[in-house]
Amino acid sequence: MGELRTVMTEDLEIAYYDDGPADGAVAVLLHGFPYDVLSFQAVAPLLAERGIRSITPYLRGYGGTRFRKAATPRSGQQAAVGQDLLDLIDVLELQRPVVAGYDWGGRAACIAAAVRPERIAGLVTVGGYSIQDIASSVEPAAPMEEYRDWYQWYFNTDRGRAGLQANRDELCSLLWRLWSPEWADAGEAYTSSSPSLHNPDFVDVAVHSYRHRHRAADGDDRFDELEAFLAKSPPILVPTISLDALADGFGPDDSERDRKHFAGPFEVRRLKGIGHNVPQEAPLAFANAVADLLLRP
Repeated sequence: MGELRTVMTEDLEIAYYDDGPADGAVAVLLHGFPYDVLSFQAVAPLLAERGIRSITPYLRGYGGTRFRKAATPRSGQQAAVGQDLLDLIDVLELQRPVVAGYDWGGRAACIAAAVRPERIAGLVTVGGYSIQDIASSVEPAAPMEEYRDWYQWYFNTDRGRAGLQANRDELCSLLWRLWSPEWADAGEAYTSSSPSLHNPDFVDVAVHSYRHRHRAADGDDRFDELEAFLAKSPPILVPTISLDALADGFGPDDSERDRKHFAGPFEVRRLKGIGHNVPQEAPLAFANAVADLLLRP
């Protein structure tokens, strides 16, 4: 994973791994919930072999990333996670990186690409357009989709918050296994990432994320302007490769449904037998997508 470093933004001390040549083209690799940077432990060296520098941060509430002030709201809303990525790019003075992620990290990458297309060279996402339409979140989904989202409804209760606090390893390991049903090593791999989920802010950030997206918690008002922009479902202009995990426990991805949100070049690559944690289950496919955006003529 390279060298572990930290950098200060307005809200956070972000811990991140820096791998590959310092003068190489740059990719920022972003993990999801409830995962961590080890999702990219095989991706980063594959990119380094091609002369690509990778920056792999722990998201807010994970690993060594810490809030700088006790009074800062432990927000997990999409605008907060997206702003963290924009701040990281600014503070590290990254020149037109590719932003690449899945789950929460894919959402942050989509937000950065939509907000600052002039600063982003390309986007690798999983499952298409992941910017949330919070206004319509009260509309019921198909029963199978509601069933798959059981953990979100759980976290919207006091019992669920207490359950995540008391049983985070059992619960999060279960999610790993449910979401990657064809990945035989999911349970064993979880044990390596488990320490990252014992960050002191993990529960607060995770619970707020799932409550805010379903209009059950207010956001941090510092992000109101960005949330208003995201509420318009802004198009993504930068070249994009979307990876579809066809064995995702949420159901097979279908990025074609989101093509209308991508105004720039848009390619879909379908990954048979791959579950939710795409970069850890299919590191070569993920690395190829990043390299194709950075190194194409």
